[in-house]
Amino acid sequence: MTRIPVSVVSVLPVALLALGAFAQQSAFPAPPQHVGPPQLPPHAVTNRAFTGISSMAVSPGGRLWVTWYAGKTPAEDQNNYVVLSTSGDNGKTWKEVLVVDPDGDGPLRAFDPELWVGPDGKLRLFWAQTEGHKIGNVWCLATAEPDSGQPVWQPPARLTDGIMMCKPIVLSTGEWVLPAATWHVGGSAKMVVSSDRGQTWSVRGACDVPKKARDCDEHMIVERKDGSLWLLARTTYGIGESVSTDRGKTWPELAPSAIAHTTSRFFITRLASGNLLLVKHGPMGKKTGRSHLTAFVSADDGKTWGGGLLIDERNGVSYPDGHQTADGTVYLTYDYNRTSDRHILFAAFREEDAAAGKDVSGAVRLRQLVSKASGGMEKKAKPTVNVNIDAPPFLPVKNPIP
Repeated sequence: MTRIPVSVVSVLPVALLALGAFAQQSAFPAPPQHVGPPQLPPHAVTNRAFTGISSMAVSPGGRLWVTWYAGKTPAEDQNNYVVLSTSGDNGKTWKEVLVVDPDGDGPLRAFDPELWVGPDGKLRLFWAQTEGHKIGNVWCLATAEPDSGQPVWQPPARLTDGIMMCKPIVLSTGEWVLPAATWHVGGSAKMVVSSDRGQTWSVRGACDVPKKARDCDEHMIVERKDGSLWLLARTTYGIGESVSTDRGKTWPELAPSAIAHTTSRFFITRLASGNLLLVKHGPMGKKTGRSHLTAFVSADDGKTWGGGLLIDERNGVSYPDGHQTADGTVYLTYDYNRTSDRHILFAAFREEDAAAGKDVSGAVRLRQLVSKASGGMEKKAKPTVNVNIDAPPFLPVKNPIP
């Protein structure tokens, strides 16, 4: 296993992309210039004007991992880089251990990261890398030491075109699936499959999102108990859906689902019980803004939903992502006010809490802070001009001189 340097900025040669990457890689951008600890001034938590879009995974031994992306400017721009933080004490304290930065001030950016512990026990950090908001490249780092606070990472590998910011899944056939999107084009919500445990990947099929409804996709795929695949995607109206009955080769055009939602990412996953968990904004039948993150449970493969555990009711909370551990605990991360408060948070609860809509297990933990950033090139409020600050107040003038 190759150890990535952690004390210097490293430029990794394109030849290292052999890990699970496609052919014709030479036509795509080179690996990120910096893969290592956040030791450079631009990566300091006190030099961030943007923080958001988080993902969470938990190692088999209980180590918590959270990733997100940040930047010194309050925007999604060429300054964006990915941050990885970990906790070995169940979220009481956190330490940032890794930064992925393509090229400093640009023109490339690293964004929309995702964490996943695969069936092989490896922790994988995925992220998108591109210029501006063009079609990106999905990259991945993997480690076989997810229980370590300073694991050894394999070299970064480019996996496919697009952006993958929602959890991969494993089908009943043993195949691994990445929900990768090529934004704003036909057939954008792709299903990228590996039948050799992540060594190679290929696009099996794609769902077309109607042009008037396209909005980043951010799709997730669920394998239903009848063997069909249910795809849910972000749209301009909320959440659209499509069902494939041929293992993802073909998909009907995306159509509105019955789930009321705002234009934002949601989170859906199969629980150990066989039920589905959905975390979205607002009550099941009501469309709200980016507030009232709530967890629901379905016992009938998404036909109906019950419960409704309120995770965070504040305006400005968004982009839930999570992981259920072997003991049944669900860990969920999300962000809060990306350019003002700049919080990355997590919550913990159990299926019975979501089903009951309240804490019945005694295990519910809400609004747990992972990171609070400040600084950078923040948007400063305009100063109030008061030239008479040390004098009595001005008197109103009824007939000012023209």
